[in-house]
Amino acid sequence: MTTPQATGWPETRQDGEWIVLTRHFDAPIDDVWAAVTDPERLGRWIGTWTGNPSSGSVVFRMTAEDGMPEEVHHIEVCEPPRLLRTRARSEGLDGQEHDWRVEIRLTEDGGGTTLHFGQLLPEPEWAHSIGPGWDYYLDRLTAAETGQDVAAIDFERDYYPALVPVYQQRFPVTPQRP
Repeated sequence: MTTPQATGWPETRQDGEWIVLTRHFDAPIDDVWAAVTDPERLGRWIGTWTGNPSSGSVVFRMTAEDGMPEEVHHIEVCEPPRLLRTRARSEGLDGQEHDWRVEIRLTEDGGGTTLHFGQLLPEPEWAHSIGPGWDYYLDRLTAAETGQDVAAIDFERDYYPALVPVYQQRFPVTPQRP
């Protein structure tokens, strides 16, 4: 495996500050859509879901991390094979409950597909730890989809805290005035 790179960048939207990361796949858009929405394929790199998406929510369970609780993800937008936006409510890095909004947007380009993954940041400085986490998971997705060994990707050895300085530069913290 090559040395992991910090790929997340800030994007200001109407609803707040987002972190956005991209990956390119030499695969058709329908195949990449399945890799990020089919429970079995999700299980190869991050976790799985149960339930009926037509109800407006599914229960997601991360399997790549021990001890992670199940989360109900409300489906805000689902436009196969181009856009999925979900929202879950769970504890944030500050110990408080927050909405965790994620977006997966796929675009076709030159025979391949680009995945744009975004997450709304309740606090901009959370990108310092969220960024390395999503780089890790998206690299696992890439490995799973290209037949590489997903287990060889090590978060603590290669992603955190190694990528934190880059995210600190890209997402500077503004000092609070007393």
